[in-house]
Amino acid sequence: MIKNTEQGYGLVAKGLHWLVALVVFALFGVGYWMVELDYYSEWYKTAPHYHKSVGILLAMTVTFRLFWRWINPSVKALPVHKKWEVTLAHWVHGILYGLLFALFISGYLISTADGRAIEVFYWFDIPALGEFIENQEDIAGAFHKWIAYTLMAIVGLHLAGALKHHVIDKDETLKRMF
Repeated sequence: MIKNTEQGYGLVAKGLHWLVALVVFALFGVGYWMVELDYYSEWYKTAPHYHKSVGILLAMTVTFRLFWRWINPSVKALPVHKKWEVTLAHWVHGILYGLLFALFISGYLISTADGRAIEVFYWFDIPALGEFIENQEDIAGAFHKWIAYTLMAIVGLHLAGALKHHVIDKDETLKRMF
């Protein structure tokens, strides 16, 4: 089944979920490694190019994912889910999306503060709006770093919830995403 039903997620939703998860972890790892590069490293310019390019493609993918979620039926909570679990899950998903978009925006503000466009794998450019505030790249960089750490913490909460449902509750929550 391609589209969602009230009982389960479709292939597109599942594929987008796992693609976004994989890319978020990869970008976090690359970003963590990248900040330690010095000017003489062969990756000093290459790694940021890939990080920005993949980040832009991820922003487009997450935007499409939200659109796909909007045009598909909502998957209903399982009858065994408690009201607080359903509420917490909605909040966590909302926070995850909010943090992702905050990362995209802060990354954009870092990359375009000098007025240069972001080249996405040399396929196309995302135009720069320039510097809005003095020292924009440093301020946005600090936000980008702490948003990324916060995102990883919330992802950990998301993962813990999924594992709780699978291991402790022994319900179908996690299986529905596979």
